[in-house]
Amino acid sequence: MKVANLFTRTKAAVLLSSALLGASINAAHADSMALVLSTLNNPFFVTMKEGAESTAKALGYDLVVLDSQNDPGKELANVEDLTVRKVKAILINPTDSEAVVNAVRMANNANIPVLTLDRGAAGGKVVSHIASDNVAGGKLAGDFIAEKLGNGARVIQLEGIAGTSAARDRGEGFNQAAKAHNFAVLASQPADFDRTKGLNVMENLLNAHPDVQAVFAQNDEMALGAVRAIQASGKKIMVVGFDGTDDGKVAVQRGLMAATVAQQPEKIGEIGVITADKLLKGGDVEANIPVELKLITE
Repeated sequence: MKVANLFTRTKAAVLLSSALLGASINAAHADSMALVLSTLNNPFFVTMKEGAESTAKALGYDLVVLDSQNDPGKELANVEDLTVRKVKAILINPTDSEAVVNAVRMANNANIPVLTLDRGAAGGKVVSHIASDNVAGGKLAGDFIAEKLGNGARVIQLEGIAGTSAARDRGEGFNQAAKAHNFAVLASQPADFDRTKGLNVMENLLNAHPDVQAVFAQNDEMALGAVRAIQASGKKIMVVGFDGTDDGKVAVQRGLMAATVAQQPEKIGEIGVITADKLLKGGDVEANIPVELKLITE
């Protein structure tokens, strides 16, 4: 009789444990949202992730973070995985504004709301886009160069990944300033937002254009690569970056870079999660949410 009672109690405990585990899994599933990043091999996006994670935790969400490794194919596979998981919302920082359209539409077909961070999508239904005003930032950088060197300065631009809205918009803003201040743009060449590529591209451009006075790099990683190339050449050339990463700000403080246009990646991640939360709770959200920029010069 005692053995039977023990068996009955054990069976009940197992059933209760299974029920609680199932409830826990379902609760986590019900409260999950996802963040798909273009790459985690860039301090800017790591900081964005950290802002999103801390905010999601505070709001009670399980945040799934996936790295697309700058590969649109990987990005599409990541979103497909998230549709299977049935997350409640997807925040995506696209690898490419055109290539991400298929991923956005896949999420649309699964009735999962999509929000874009930092870089936009060229198609599909995006509920909200949270980003700095990259056009204004590019112009801010160009105006700063003109303030220091005057009209007609000889400038090189290092471009980001072709096809991304950030590269296009920062380039557009810089070109507005270049036209307004009659810059001689000696070259405008992609280095894919990468420090090593920034170094290699800048070495080649220095050989081709030894009279350059300033460099505008569309992110701090490329700017830091350009700084290394300039140091090796022994020249004195002004470098202005973009993003306001920790490494970029240190370079400005040390006098290696003249300035960086500072975004707030942590804030972008934070606002992205807050906006998704508001949407999931039935609130109205803005189609475009700007995040403030500032120029760091010391």
